[in-house]
Amino acid sequence: MPELTVSLGDRSYPIRIADGLLDTEAALPITGPCLIVSDDNVGPLYAERLKRAIGRPDCPLWQMPAGEPEKNLQRFAELLQAMAAQGLSRNATVLALGGGVIGDLAGFAAACYMRGIAFIQIPTTLLAMVDSSVGGKTAVDLPAGKNLVGAFHQPQAVWIDTSVLATLPEREFRAGLAEVVKYGAIVDVGFFAWLEQHADALLAKDPTALANAIAHCCRQKAGVVARDETEQGERALLNFGHTFGHALEVIGDYGTLVHGEAVAIGMQLAASYAAHLGLAPDADSKRLQQLLSRLGLPTALPSGVDADLLVAKMRLDKKAVSGNLRLILWHGIGQAFMTDDVDASGLRNFLNRPIGPA
Repeated sequence: MPELTVSLGDRSYPIRIADGLLDTEAALPITGPCLIVSDDNVGPLYAERLKRAIGRPDCPLWQMPAGEPEKNLQRFAELLQAMAAQGLSRNATVLALGGGVIGDLAGFAAACYMRGIAFIQIPTTLLAMVDSSVGGKTAVDLPAGKNLVGAFHQPQAVWIDTSVLATLPEREFRAGLAEVVKYGAIVDVGFFAWLEQHADALLAKDPTALANAIAHCCRQKAGVVARDETEQGERALLNFGHTFGHALEVIGDYGTLVHGEAVAIGMQLAASYAAHLGLAPDADSKRLQQLLSRLGLPTALPSGVDADLLVAKMRLDKKAVSGNLRLILWHGIGQAFMTDDVDASGLRNFLNRPIGPA
């Protein structure tokens, strides 16, 4: 059973990864009242198993409708009201049982309720397992942009049961693979090559391949978070593809593309743009496109997306500085870097060019 640690001094916490973890007695740091937060897809499947695992059959469950459009201020307020109605005190623990939407929303509510209470991440999607559950980023969306309201609030633990991926819809599973690819793309050419070699095993949900990929991504994320918790430098590289991707999600009202699909397109745009600028080999851009396509992910802008609108939405991204675009590009596989030197006019012209097959 892989067990990793996010090292943040007295706020350090474990990441446990195992098949069937929800069917074992949990050694989780829960001493006071608790509340399980989930959605109407995940809650009916796993909430009772979680209660048995933590030995708390009386732990109440709060559910909301599933989907990114639900990660908003209204649901945030409803959750806070539910926490108050349950009489949660300062020693309470929120258990985030679900994908990235639930983890972000529950974590943000935990960060704000009584100025901060404990929460534990129990991710049920591949994307959340390898990315959003680790690192303490919590937030909700606004109509103007994704994750614009939030806080850094580290969990007490991250508890990953890979068996739950069996019930994950295929589209969501493939979307999670985009975040897996990201770790190879930004800092680890060896892992990128491993993904090329094991793409079929990952698509088949081979337990060993999945466990290896998840553990590798969590180890990478844990190291970055330990070195740059609040994204002042290195951690920004984890946003490779996300400035493009978040803008695409906003344009589609969070309903056209799921997050991983938008990130896949964003990574390909970033790689292709770097090649267009002469900063990276075009061969690496094509290699990325081949891997993403092999994993069933889109790599080109959806038809009808206006380049001017996309760039305008990108300016509202959290990584923008005083309205100026900040992008994560690369010099090739494993060599991501951040730049504020982005010519908006040139980027618009580039976006109007065909990038590759969708």
